[in-house]
Amino acid sequence: MIPKISFGIIVLNGEPFTRYCLRQVYPYAHQIIVVEGAAPSAFAIATPDGHSTDGTLQVLRDFQRTEDPDHKLIIVTAEDEGHTSGFWPGEKDEQSRAYAKRATGDFLWQVDIDEFYRTEDIERIMKLLEQQRDITAVSFKQITFWGGFDYIVDGWYLRAGAQIYHRLFRWSEGFRYTSHRPPTVVDERGRDLRTITWISGDAMADRGIYLYHYSLLFPKQVREKCSYYGNASWSHRSGAEAWARDVFEGLKRPYRVHNVYDYPSWLDRFKGDHPEQIKTMRADLAAGKTVEVLRRTDDIDALLVSGRYALGRRLLEVLTPVHIVLKPLRKNMDRVLASLRRRSASFICSLCRAGDKNIP
Repeated sequence: MIPKISFGIIVLNGEPFTRYCLRQVYPYAHQIIVVEGAAPSAFAIATPDGHSTDGTLQVLRDFQRTEDPDHKLIIVTAEDEGHTSGFWPGEKDEQSRAYAKRATGDFLWQVDIDEFYRTEDIERIMKLLEQQRDITAVSFKQITFWGGFDYIVDGWYLRAGAQIYHRLFRWSEGFRYTSHRPPTVVDERGRDLRTITWISGDAMADRGIYLYHYSLLFPKQVREKCSYYGNASWSHRSGAEAWARDVFEGLKRPYRVHNVYDYPSWLDRFKGDHPEQIKTMRADLAAGKTVEVLRRTDDIDALLVSGRYALGRRLLEVLTPVHIVLKPLRKNMDRVLASLRRRSASFICSLCRAGDKNIP
């Protein structure tokens, strides 16, 4: 039997991706459940009542009216869940659970609005799920586009595991979506599906199947993401908006080009083939059918022909395994140092209190 797929999407300000993202999955969908609206930390890029500022909600409704003959698209807002505004409580966990609880397919496939797959790869994934009936979860290695369709970003943070996205989960009665970061689904016995029969992102990459992530493509998109990350307490990226201005738009730190800027990263040219709906969107942008401001790319091209930059990029690539090995040691060391600082502060305070008692 061909598995039924429920696609789950969270979106705020999804333009110009929205219709293209829906079109890529529509032929393979049992359902497409789109949860629109803002988390509290996205207040600066939302309307006063918590919805998209770029017309995304209307685009969804238009698609439902004109491109949804099989009535697959379900649109969910915070008001539908009984909230007084379009703002969703929490930081996306509740939004993910909102589409999960409406899912009636055999699998739940999480897709961000700027994530795309090649048509042939979706069909291969469907075939894999059909043939290997015990699969409980599938992850994908992402390719992250930066500043244009011909450029990608790579770096220590990504190669240490962040380029793997957990996206596809078996779904059945009693299953629960428990966490958005990282996406986690448990079965009726409370078992994480990635601890049962999990196809890893590396295994899918070995098959030539990737997630094409256009998360750092348009200036407006990047500014809005950085506004959200800068205001979200969980992200610890207070300098995100400065990074968007100085690095994404100004290319001032060419070895810190990923938006998790604590680690070295670099740019390279994309040499592969884009998913079909991205090709369509690119053609529509060129023809003026879809309107969005693109980033200039002459500075990226100049950087990528620089021999000095190529040498630095190669050196960072060679040092990546050292970073991966030392990263957990550094985390443990940070915990030890923090503990020592707390103990030292407590000891000094106790001495001060004892000294106070001895002052005549």
